[in-house]
Amino acid sequence: MAKPDLLIGILNGDDIGLEIVPASVEIARAAAARHGLTVDWRPTPIGRSALDTHGSTLPEGTLQSLSKMDGFILGPIGHREYPQVPGAVNPHPILRKHFNLFANIRPTRSYPGLGAIYDDIDLVIVRENNEGFQPDRNVVAGSGEFRPTEEMTISVRVITRTGSARVARAAFEIARQRKKRLTAVHKNTVFKLGCGMFVEECRRVAKEFPDVVLDEVIVDTMAMRLIRDPQSFDVVVTTNMFGDILTDEAAGLVGGLGMAPGLCIGEGNIAMAQATHGSAPDIAGKGIANPYAMIESTRLMFEWLGHNRRIASAVAAAETMKRAIATALADSGTRTRDIKGTGNTAAMTRGIIAAIEAEK
Repeated sequence: MAKPDLLIGILNGDDIGLEIVPASVEIARAAAARHGLTVDWRPTPIGRSALDTHGSTLPEGTLQSLSKMDGFILGPIGHREYPQVPGAVNPHPILRKHFNLFANIRPTRSYPGLGAIYDDIDLVIVRENNEGFQPDRNVVAGSGEFRPTEEMTISVRVITRTGSARVARAAFEIARQRKKRLTAVHKNTVFKLGCGMFVEECRRVAKEFPDVVLDEVIVDTMAMRLIRDPQSFDVVVTTNMFGDILTDEAAGLVGGLGMAPGLCIGEGNIAMAQATHGSAPDIAGKGIANPYAMIESTRLMFEWLGHNRRIASAVAAAETMKRAIATALADSGTRTRDIKGTGNTAAMTRGIIAAIEAEK
């Protein structure tokens, strides 16, 4: 048997992940078949179902299996609802750290008729993913947040030159493929050393990309401008917590977290498709979850792997998915109710597949 073009893991996650990940895979299969892209899809246990069947939310062997793959789709994780038992860990930070997925790529795109504040938003925020203020990400062991006394809590923010430079470089690479404009967001007016180091590295890496124009915006100004003139931005790079907040704000401009895809990449060649929303246990099993973010995350993975491995059929499949998604979203009957539609998860899935199969 011939070796497939790509080996992709399927990690359904929890709650609505059991609905939106299979929908994404079904759509990706249709696009791959359209362009002769061969994919070996490997279901891999993770989350609450893995805890029930394997005794751990991240079973032994999962990391080893994923390390042999080109990429994997990670459904939303509902770790807050896990029982307090030894095997019930949050697998997401472990995956991110193990594969050193330091760049979180979060596109924001508006579609007409969905309730977006503007119909012409198309930007990408590249968020540093492995350091910053988040206490589960900025130390090797223990926590970056601690309470010496009942009156005092200390949160440590970690910024490194290596971390800043590598996420800047990833953002410059994306900017080079788009409009050759990159905006670095920081607050070196207050965080003179932390943000100062981040922006120093952005400026240094900029010398490697003379064809890309770099500008800078202070984070509070950026928060305002995202509302007032988001069209003035193309690719944005920022630190972890700033990126976490700004990407949710950006999602609010285009219809909510159901419209917020994400792709995690790192120093290696592996990519993790991960929608940025939670597992929504309140609507799980009802068939009404918006699958867009997960579908678009999967599409981004195809696109990135296609460029990374020079697989033209993967890039073509991603482009077909992009057009089909836009076609399906133009029909209110295929859209879910959170984005002014009358459809459900299955309707959106069918609509996108129909558009893929109808493409000439």
